[in-house]
Amino acid sequence: MKFTNGYWLIKEGVEAHYAAQGYDAKREGNGLVIYAPDRPIQNRGDTLNRPELTIRYSSPRRNVIRVRITHFEGQLDNGPHFEIAEDAEFRPEIAITPPAEGKPGEAVFRSGDIAAHVRLGDIWNVEFRAHGKTLVKNETKSTGYMISRRDIAFRDDPFLAFPNIDRGPLMGPYVNEDLSLGVGEYVYGLGERFGPFIKNGQSIDIWNADGGTASDQAYKNIPFYLTNKGYGVFVNETGKVQFEVGSEKISRVGFSVAGESLEYFIIYGPAPKEIIKNYTALTGRPPLLEDDTFGLWLSTSFTTSYDEQTVMSFIDGMIERDIPLKVFHFDCFWMKGFHWTDFCWDENTFPDPAAMLKRIRAKGLKVSVWINPYIAQRSRLFEEGRQKGYFLRKKDGSVHQTDLWQSGMAIVDFTNPGARAWYTEKLGEVLDIGVDYVKTDFGERIPADAVYHNGADPVLMHNYFTYLYNKTVFNFLDQKKGKGKSCLFARSATAGSQKFPVHWGGDCESSFEAMAETLRGGLSFTLSGFSYWSHDIGGFEGDPDPALFKRWLQFGLLSSHSRLHGSNSYRVPWNIDEESVEVCRVFARLKQSLLPYLQNCGREAHEKGIPIMRAMLLEFPDDPVCPFLDRQYMLGPDILVAPVFSADGEVEYYLPPGSWSHLLNERIETGGKWLKEKYDFLSLPLWTRGSRTF
Repeated sequence: MKFTNGYWLIKEGVEAHYAAQGYDAKREGNGLVIYAPDRPIQNRGDTLNRPELTIRYSSPRRNVIRVRITHFEGQLDNGPHFEIAEDAEFRPEIAITPPAEGKPGEAVFRSGDIAAHVRLGDIWNVEFRAHGKTLVKNETKSTGYMISRRDIAFRDDPFLAFPNIDRGPLMGPYVNEDLSLGVGEYVYGLGERFGPFIKNGQSIDIWNADGGTASDQAYKNIPFYLTNKGYGVFVNETGKVQFEVGSEKISRVGFSVAGESLEYFIIYGPAPKEIIKNYTALTGRPPLLEDDTFGLWLSTSFTTSYDEQTVMSFIDGMIERDIPLKVFHFDCFWMKGFHWTDFCWDENTFPDPAAMLKRIRAKGLKVSVWINPYIAQRSRLFEEGRQKGYFLRKKDGSVHQTDLWQSGMAIVDFTNPGARAWYTEKLGEVLDIGVDYVKTDFGERIPADAVYHNGADPVLMHNYFTYLYNKTVFNFLDQKKGKGKSCLFARSATAGSQKFPVHWGGDCESSFEAMAETLRGGLSFTLSGFSYWSHDIGGFEGDPDPALFKRWLQFGLLSSHSRLHGSNSYRVPWNIDEESVEVCRVFARLKQSLLPYLQNCGREAHEKGIPIMRAMLLEFPDDPVCPFLDRQYMLGPDILVAPVFSADGEVEYYLPPGSWSHLLNERIETGGKWLKEKYDFLSLPLWTRGSRTF
């Protein structure tokens, strides 16, 4: 949210109250409390008729400092809240030196190697330091309580997209925080974002939306970023957080939330891997996944016409062509149109699904099916769900319905324990006949004016809905299949959703440009605390031409998870051309040969939260070239992948210093240089560190 009008002025209609002075400090249990009025206090009269911000510093675990800024503390809090893993045994260090003899004092709050130094009795200033070095600062006119005349200042606020919402508490007040952005400091993360990889200069709203990959909207908004200067920031707000990353104030990252309080964590690294390790210790890490999930998934695609004969022809076609296939996925139309979701196989195309699934599994495959959290009006479940109060409601008590996606659809209220049990009971009927994994699609278009069973704030639930949805399904799979056998293919996410893998990149076009934006989204996503990620090989929208499809096959089969899927065309490789069959076979076999390596990467993800697909800066944080690279990545710690984004096979990429061996031939190179090369469809830049073999 932009509150200023250039450097000098406040935006018309905004009343800004910035913390001006650390006026008083005290210990409170294991925390530090700072009282900060909006102007320096010089006499008793200055304490009247003005806001004072209460700023609390605490630590949930070593090397993490929690900062909570509050104006009015008497507000209702109906949640939801992110699940934060605190170390109950950890104790921070606190020291307070009051001002004396006209000199400022200082309060120091230390958590392991990082400390917040708060100036007392003087102009507002906070420095977060580690090992004597300042990581980031919070300076004058940074910490603010902002009141607005909503009709003027925020007439373009995105919340206006919800015409039925009570906008009073959303349009103001806001709490805003600015943190310094240093020279040569770059910001990464904030979820699966498909625009520029480095977020400097961008305004970003943390608000889940079904906007495809070709817009500034995102399915997976994560209010966490890290920089190349040794720290990360996690804003502990499940609802809408608005970031100004060097966009409103060029030398600051600003973030704001509606309401009377804002809470965030400063997470010390010092290296990017350590930042992610500490962030995921706070918000969660993924379980280990079954080996089969790393193999090739084949989908029926979305709107294609298919029945059992079609499905078996695809599976047999892959077997006949010696392409290793591990999972077959049934997309939406395993159920009848206008009936999603009812968990009933369409008897016209699948008269005996149990027998069919048995035949598929006999070929050594796992089975996945598509679901979503919406119940169409024609679903067999609608009336039961309505009568039992299992759907999101309007304020008048009626069911919240829409025709956007399925006619008259309702949305399952996952805050209701009865609704969760009911939904998973119906899902269990499908699992019982031979389904292994579940694609949990959608979860983004959640109304911000809905009434929830548990009374949760509907704005704060908008992003958090996907967490409850995927947690419900994932935990149920654990219960039915046994721990370690669960796997989702989810589209939407919020902070903490990394505990319920896998996630895929959503609806992209069939073009080289979309392939590149997909990779940018994936690298931003994995820098946001997520370890596993996939995407639709060849793109979702449109029909990929042979060159694009073959290049995307290489990229897809060198991702953590690999799926052939599209919108209106079958994505079996022989439908493209015969060379696509060979490319698919070569790289699917290659991925199978890498399974032990990927298993080790999975263990590292489980134990430390480190992603499998890694931005180059994660492995080479001290290389001055790597912070900018978004068209190549590391697959685990040792394999460099540079996808080819051109029909003619030309690719330019950077090989970091050291000795490198090409994985597909015997070529050896010494790094520390850019390479511009041309590759045929059976190869691409694929290098391993040193002489490592697989």
